Amino acid sequence: MKDLRIIFMGTPDFAVTILKHLVDNNYNVVGVITAPDKPAGRGRKLNESAVKKYALSEKLPILQPKNLKNEEFHEELKAFKADLQIVVAFRMLPKIVWQMPKLGTFNLHASLLPEYRGAAPIHWAIINGESKTGVTTFFIDDKIDTGEIILQDEININDDETVGSLHDKLMHLGANLVGKTVDLISDGNVKTKKQPELEEKSASKLNPENTKIDWTDSLNNIYNKIRGLNPFPTAWTIIENDTEEITAKIYAINKEIVEHEYNTGKIINTKKEMKVAVKNGFIIIEEIKLSGKKKMDSKSLLNGYTFSEDSKML
Repeated sequence: MKDLRIIFMGTPDFAVTILKHLVDNNYNVVGVITAPDKPAGRGRKLNESAVKKYALSEKLPILQPKNLKNEEFHEELKAFKADLQIVVAFRMLPKIVWQMPKLGTFNLHASLLPEYRGAAPIHWAIINGESKTGVTTFFIDDKIDTGEIILQDEININDDETVGSLHDKLMHLGANLVGKTVDLISDGNVKTKKQPELEEKSASKLNPENTKIDWTDSLNNIYNKIRGLNPFPTAWTIIENDTEEITAKIYAINKEIVEHEYNTGKIINTKKEMKVAVKNGFIIIEEIKLSGKKKMDSKSLLNGYTFSEDSKML
């Protein structure tokens, strides 16, 4: 079982946990494919991916192709003589690459497919107020996240869950599911099923437009959106304070369901608490970052920053 020659493809921290699970459990990972190093920070120093850093620590062979359709890369990949390829949080593969191993290429996706195909499944499950999500392994085909399902495992989403906490839970759940999937493939016991035809819930890429808070939305929708973007990439808003408009990122929050007569978006604060009036209640802000300042709890902000009587969130 553990003699299968495996190529692992991935880039971020999420993928590292899965790769580490394979290495720690003595699966035969013969090579790692990850993103090229990218310049980062003021000095534009080349930054290595999380997967590359881990692979180097384990002395695993690494390839970092800029172009997955490059013939030289295909020859280097063939030289590994892999039986199976595993993809976790990587790029879309050309057919010549995912068809290369005799046992195929499977992907781990952080949703219960066919729901939340796409780039940000963990975020959108919380933003849309789902009560459960999970992880899926499936054989790659020529479309995005549409291949035949091998295994799934589900998990409940808590009412106060953030994308940060759910990301970490799914990362560990996914590591176990990948191990089980490799075992099934290795033993010849894998049975796949076609993805059902559902009206799919999208996990489209996050951008400045869909991460901005709409304070005219319902209390629960705003609450879910901010949780679903905390701590990354973070929900944002504009604060109007007298004649000044400041961009702010909102992190930890709570909610209060209560009838009131304040205008939507009005900021109400004391020396200890900051909250925003919305339909049917208030969003209580516990952590915030004003543009040009560090992230802080709202009590610390209120100690050094004054909001006018008419201040509001736009």
